Amino acid sequence: MLDRIMNINRIIYILPGILLALTVHEYSHGLSAYYLGDHTAKKYGRLSLNPIKHIDPFGFFMLFIFGFGWAKPVPVNPNNFKRRKLGYFIVSISGPLSNFILAIVLTIILGVQTNFLVNPYLNQILLSAVYINVILGVFNLFPIPPLDGSKILMLLLPSKMENLFYKLERYSFIFLILLLYLGVIEKVLFPIVDFLVYSILNLTVLFI
Repeated sequence: MLDRIMNINRIIYILPGILLALTVHEYSHGLSAYYLGDHTAKKYGRLSLNPIKHIDPFGFFMLFIFGFGWAKPVPVNPNNFKRRKLGYFIVSISGPLSNFILAIVLTIILGVQTNFLVNPYLNQILLSAVYINVILGVFNLFPIPPLDGSKILMLLLPSKMENLFYKLERYSFIFLILLLYLGVIEKVLFPIVDFLVYSILNLTVLFI
């Protein structure tokens, strides 16, 4: 999924962005769940900004070899929420939303850095991190299990459809891999990512 970036930048440029994006994404899930009354993430030590807590070794390895990987999902028990569906919706959307916010913050830092310090190496790291955060945010909004978008869709379905969705979820990873292999997701993903990154960069220029 990150092939396009990995062909342009060396690992030293993209590694900080990957670690930051994955960590903030998972931490946001855990933090929002914590404030909504579910302390499961904190119990298992996942309410942390330490990347090591969130890295899945095999998923991380796959990311660099095949351009598609994953972090360890933060454990969440929606039964602890006062309003289960609303709580789970907020927790699900918080991960991608945190990546979009982080992309904006990094773009502002990139703009300031370009105007005052002009460090080309730092520029590459920051620009890669912006792209990675937007990619992760958009990708996770796809309504395909086990991505966050599927959980959001599931919560909008009637109860009977929700149960059917749970049954189909066991086969979803195979379906996701197939879509990635055929390049279907990439054809949809990157035009959206390019548009969002272009928009973020241009909007930031107006304020810097």
